[in-house]
Amino acid sequence: MKRVLIIHGPNLNLLGIREPEIYGSFKLEELDQDLEKLAKELDLELQIVQTNHEGEIVETIQKARNWAEVIILNPAGYTHTSVAIPDALRAVGLPAIEVHLTNVHAREDFRHHSYVAGVAAGRIMGFGSDSYLLALRAAEKLLSASNE
Repeated sequence: MKRVLIIHGPNLNLLGIREPEIYGSFKLEELDQDLEKLAKELDLELQIVQTNHEGEIVETIQKARNWAEVIILNPAGYTHTSVAIPDALRAVGLPAIEVHLTNVHAREDFRHHSYVAGVAAGRIMGFGSDSYLLALRAAEKLLSASNE
């Protein structure tokens, strides 16, 4: 079974509470359930992690080299500030998909730059929780293409 690691970054544990007018009213647990359901349909095994700590994201990425075949990552606020996260992605050499609930380019200027974008296989944003589901479908396509 193909394995995908999903990393939810800082403050995503507050989905449904934090600025629902921007992020929506769904909770992280609901999103994770939707991801697990789609993963079953796509015959993928998931590991899902949420953390508010940059170092934990880096360590999770490093550990992924021994388990995952693709990483789906929402670095949240670290998108615009962290060089350690893209360094970790480069180091493990796994394809990564950057995902965001909102279209970061339609928001404040400081959100327009992503340190992760340069190492990501692709970016999906602006579709709310569906951004993650689209990313999971993209991960399955990446894995299928690499097995052909």
